[in-house]
Amino acid sequence: MANKPSDKEQEYIARKEFEKLQKMKAETQKKLAAEEKNKLRELHYMRCPKCGMELVEIDYQSIMIDKCTKCEGIWLDAGEFESVSKLEKSGLDKLFSVFKKS
Repeated sequence: MANKPSDKEQEYIARKEFEKLQKMKAETQKKLAAEEKNKLRELHYMRCPKCGMELVEIDYQSIMIDKCTKCEGIWLDAGEFESVSKLEKSGLDKLFSVFKKS
């Protein structure tokens, strides 16, 4: 004759199974969030925030500046603005002349 588990044993087993399911659910959500983040990154990487067209990198005095191929917007990554602001006035004038429409 098999021993029937007590109420406390059944409660313990049920709680452990619930915790296991919750952990699996959290891991699944985390994985889906990471996949969604990667998908969005792929869709928006090197795209203009204004019009969505492709950005090209232009090397100006070791500063990689992104320029839109359509609206000709100029985009700076983290730290690039500080680098540009340290240029002398003549250097800034040369930089802006690169981006003027012909």
